[in-house]
Amino acid sequence: MLLRITSRKRRELFAKPQYSKAKQLTWLMPALLVLSIWGYKQIESYFVQPDAIFILGGDKGERVRFAAKLAKQHPQLPIWMSSGVPKAYAYKVFAKAGIEENRIHLDYQAVDTVTNFTTLADRFKAEGINSVYLITSEDHMRRARVIGEIVFGSRGISLKPLSVPSGRDPEPVEKAVRDGARSILWVTTGHTGASLRDTSDSFR
Repeated sequence: MLLRITSRKRRELFAKPQYSKAKQLTWLMPALLVLSIWGYKQIESYFVQPDAIFILGGDKGERVRFAAKLAKQHPQLPIWMSSGVPKAYAYKVFAKAGIEENRIHLDYQAVDTVTNFTTLADRFKAEGINSVYLITSEDHMRRARVIGEIVFGSRGISLKPLSVPSGRDPEPVEKAVRDGARSILWVTTGHTGASLRDTSDSFR
């Protein structure tokens, strides 16, 4: 016995699956939220007036020399550097640029990029620092910004990134993703996920 297939049934059988608007919004809203936050941070970085200069130590001194020039242009700002460059060298560069020693704060607790931020976030908040010039190498900036937006952002501290030319290719995105996850772990638990650390990243 043949079954008669009505035109309505035929349309239902051969129609392409349709996602409901509700399901589409379920996927779209998180993406829009992330883009909105990132866009806001990008705009904010243009208008923010930093309270301090923050250097991620870890290269051969290019970042310190760059920071010394910036410090001359902003004589009211304190200078903070996290690990990576010997104290004697840092003081020598700043002295040569005519920067007063009482403006310089060198901290050597950090062992990698994530701890560059986690070791000083609460200190900065206690010092009343709500925004910083973030200085690091150009190839390292993407990862530093991801970490900084999460760690410093959790303390209400905003970033104004200033990249130092490096002549190197940007770091793999995977590093930013990994350290972003470590940063979220720190914000939620207080642990930096040291077991996930890339040992080659020391003082980047």
